[in-house]
Amino acid sequence: MPINITMPTLSPTMEEGNLSKWLVKEGDKVKSGDVIAEIETDKATMEVEAVDEGTVAKIVVPAGTEAVKVNALIAILAGEGEDVSAAASSGGGAAAPAPKAEAAPAPKAEAAPAQKAAEPAPAAAAPAPAASGARPFSSPLARRLAKEAGLDLSAVSGSGPHGRVVKSDIEKAVASGTGKAAPAAAPQAAPAGAAAPAMAKGPSDDATLKLFPEGSYELLPHDGMRKTIAARLTESTQTVPSYTVSMDCEIDALLKLRAEINASAPVKKTEKGEVPAFKLSVNDFIIKAMALALREVPMANASWTSTARVLHKHSDVGVAVSIPDGLITPIVRKAETKTLSVISNEVKDLAKRARDKKLKPEEYQGGTTSVSNLGMFGVSSFTSIVNLPQASIVSIGAGVEKPVVRNGKIEVGTVMTATFAFDHRVIDGALGAELASAFKRYIENPMAMLV
Repeated sequence: MPINITMPTLSPTMEEGNLSKWLVKEGDKVKSGDVIAEIETDKATMEVEAVDEGTVAKIVVPAGTEAVKVNALIAILAGEGEDVSAAASSGGGAAAPAPKAEAAPAPKAEAAPAQKAAEPAPAAAAPAPAASGARPFSSPLARRLAKEAGLDLSAVSGSGPHGRVVKSDIEKAVASGTGKAAPAAAPQAAPAGAAAPAMAKGPSDDATLKLFPEGSYELLPHDGMRKTIAARLTESTQTVPSYTVSMDCEIDALLKLRAEINASAPVKKTEKGEVPAFKLSVNDFIIKAMALALREVPMANASWTSTARVLHKHSDVGVAVSIPDGLITPIVRKAETKTLSVISNEVKDLAKRARDKKLKPEEYQGGTTSVSNLGMFGVSSFTSIVNLPQASIVSIGAGVEKPVVRNGKIEVGTVMTATFAFDHRVIDGALGAELASAFKRYIENPMAMLV
């Protein structure tokens, strides 16, 4: 019988993707493991492999199609010995029990419980709303938001697993006005006239555009990455009670050690000739210092869930990388166990593939902390937003020559300001200060990172 190939789930939070390219055409024979398409998610382009053998009978979704829902039918495969024309005309009638094409599986521990509790991973297309009188299948957060917005959950279609109504479904219903008001007599319904929105809204798009003269602007539609960045930062600022701690770190010893290590780096032969095997940056030392500080202060190496703190066994450090019209934080796993040269080469590789949108989901999801460095732009200090499910992030400013007091004498030193943002639910003030102090010790005594 025909085999349905559906849009795969490439990450725990993926709801839709763009089918950027087909690498096969109708009539081609494929076997298990063959790469058949490229799917673009919000932050990466992933190759999709065939699971079954057969002949491509019909391409349902053409290349270049955007916003294809997870588990939507994208192609039909005729099995061995099956008539291709018959498969093309008869396939797709019934929903596939599971996707028939998939990329590398998402890592088991990458989606932290806090994320799962806030927004379950999407599954198949939502079924019809619950029958009247039946209790709608919904998350606790969705029920609370529906109550606040005066929505009848039975009138909202769910996009979560098995049609479960989740947070995003409520927000869409409020924005579109499709969810009808809950009956006044229904249990847990909002009081009459109390249809408060789930969250505060700004001016509508039309109202915003009316503020500017016609012809004085052009519109740049949001792509998937920009929407995801906006959603995640909004979620963080609305849910995380954060605070900041700043430390001035003298980096003269670090700069001296960096120069000595780079000067002694072995060379390797490449097509372009002999090049150093590595070239350390100040950021490599910062990543290592943050990783070691978290190992030294393990209670700060944690994430928040509603029932428990998640204490991580390793320091997985995300590194903010600027890419065209966006930002992504690929992660150096187990950074506390890696040498500076390994960290340096790994970051360069991750940054290059991030700009090419070739990262795998497990390479940028999760993590236990992050580093954001704007020192190269001359920024002296700044504050970053905590990147959930992490509970900390350090923002690095430029190294600036300043007068410093050493042994009772005023001398010129190179000073770098590190500003930490912490999730107060996980990291209390004293604990945050302890972590910042540990970071400062490693930065100012960089030889400690080598032993």
